[in-house]
Amino acid sequence: MHQPAHVNHPRLAGLAVGALGVVYGDIGTSPLYAFKEAFTGPHALAPTELNVLAALSAFFWAMMLIISIKYVWIVVKFDNEGEGGVLALTALAHRMTHKAPKWSVFVIGAGVFAAALFYGDAIITPAISVLSAVEGLSVATPQFEHLVAPITIGILAALFLIQRHGTGRVGGLFGPVTIVWFLVLAILGVLSIAQTPAVLQALNPMYAVHFAADHPGAMFLLLSAVFLALTGGEALYADMGHFGAKAVRLAWYGLVCPALLINYFGQGALILRSSKAVENPFYLLAPDWFLLPLVALATAATVIASQATITGAYSMTLQASRLGYLPRVRLLHTSDTVRGQIYIPSVNWLMLIAVILLVLSFGSSSGLAAAYGIAVSGTMMITTLLTAVVALSLPGRMRIGLLLALALFGVLELLFFGSNLTKILHGGWLPLVLGALIFLLLTTWKEGSRMIAEQRRKIDIPLKDFLAGPQPNVPRVAGTAVYLTSDPTLVPSALFHNLKHFKVMHARTIFLNVINEDVPRIDPTQRMKVTELTAGVYSMTVRFGFREEPDLTQTLESAANFGIDLESMSTTYFVARSTVIDGPGGLPAWRCGLYAWMTRQSEGAASYFNLPANRVVELGTQVML
Repeated sequence: MHQPAHVNHPRLAGLAVGALGVVYGDIGTSPLYAFKEAFTGPHALAPTELNVLAALSAFFWAMMLIISIKYVWIVVKFDNEGEGGVLALTALAHRMTHKAPKWSVFVIGAGVFAAALFYGDAIITPAISVLSAVEGLSVATPQFEHLVAPITIGILAALFLIQRHGTGRVGGLFGPVTIVWFLVLAILGVLSIAQTPAVLQALNPMYAVHFAADHPGAMFLLLSAVFLALTGGEALYADMGHFGAKAVRLAWYGLVCPALLINYFGQGALILRSSKAVENPFYLLAPDWFLLPLVALATAATVIASQATITGAYSMTLQASRLGYLPRVRLLHTSDTVRGQIYIPSVNWLMLIAVILLVLSFGSSSGLAAAYGIAVSGTMMITTLLTAVVALSLPGRMRIGLLLALALFGVLELLFFGSNLTKILHGGWLPLVLGALIFLLLTTWKEGSRMIAEQRRKIDIPLKDFLAGPQPNVPRVAGTAVYLTSDPTLVPSALFHNLKHFKVMHARTIFLNVINEDVPRIDPTQRMKVTELTAGVYSMTVRFGFREEPDLTQTLESAANFGIDLESMSTTYFVARSTVIDGPGGLPAWRCGLYAWMTRQSEGAASYFNLPANRVVELGTQVML
């Protein structure tokens, strides 16, 4: 039943507070390094009044167009049944284009590459955020400068080490701490603007326009610094499923956007008063007595931002696994009540190693800033393209206006991407190389899995031939056998080997096919379908969404609704485990080796589907690629 709007206001406010820490943690820490990069980065501007006002004008209008309008107002409307993020959008766009094979291949390829680039962002964000916060120590006391990197590594190591314990307990602090952070950003900005109100002239877009007309090369290079203020846009979209579009919008327009812009203008006002402040305009906004508390608050805020990114990497890995782009991964739930709180050990330790290597290699937030923008700007362009693909299916005039707006965003993001490419020799190569490697892993697994399915279709017996054959004359033993199968039209290879070696069947045989759909969740009433093929032989299909945990033990309890009681002590689960070997044709030998290695890292079906370990029988098969 629909409730009056006022009933939902307290809950909406609570969701908005929660969104502050998770959704806006990334973009909320950008003031630590973004504006500084315009005047100290590889393509630094001279800190003259005209340059400061032009840079501020560019920052302001970029945030308005890309974040306030594109992401917060438009893109969050394009959710996949409430879920956001580039993989969820890819699945949605794929459903729209499944009748056009060429478009469908483009959509899948673009979405998978964007997901690969996301991992580059996921490891750079913790490194640059925490490093830029700890650098405040060197502003307070230059003697601390040599301790910045060790302290940063210590904080990051502690953050990754606590992941296995779950973040539920400290998660309650995220929202309140982030509220304090944004209020402090606004207060510091207001105090600085009050001393130099002339900085507000930068609200006029003509400062940026005239600067671009007079110095097109300098403006093009400036865009790479401006983009650092937008890097949380993708995280905002990816995490919207936890809180909903309304809460995301309320938090942005009500607190985050005003606080960020006021702080950027405050930093600009400070540089107008003293050009030496370009060394670290964020921390130099603070009075001396508040500097160390501000470092502590900034560190807490960056840890929260990093936590959101780490969680996003877990979610992305889980979605990629569910959609068939990664092998089954070992997954631990860190909360008894919140299903979304997960921990993936392999991803956690790989990220920790990568983040520590980044801090040691680049040494400063300015060094990392050069590597930061390319991955996110590439992902943003792909998000715009996929949104346009989905928008094409909309009716009427709304579609035309939306496509024109997306075309404008696409042109701006192409400029941002081009500007970031100028930093490729300064570290921008890193996320591209990392993205290419991850793209190779994702596509290798998808292609290898497809080829294995084709091999099995050639080797395995069609189910209709099996049912019409001699199986009624095979001796039966008491109990129920559940055979997991990826193709319900074929006899599972595990049953084929069982018959070959033992020459018996169970009194009740079930062919169980698990389907991972490209929607986040499946209606429980649509979860299971059971068909009796012949006496004692059943075909069962179980469907899960890509955000759901495929718990077969719990799901199969509902088989009783179809007249099948799976008594735990008399039910045995049979699973085929493939060993991949190189063969003629198919994948190149090196890629076949890569696929075989990924297969060995895959979690076993028993634990992945939460089957009772003492009731599972694994039968090995060799597959030639």
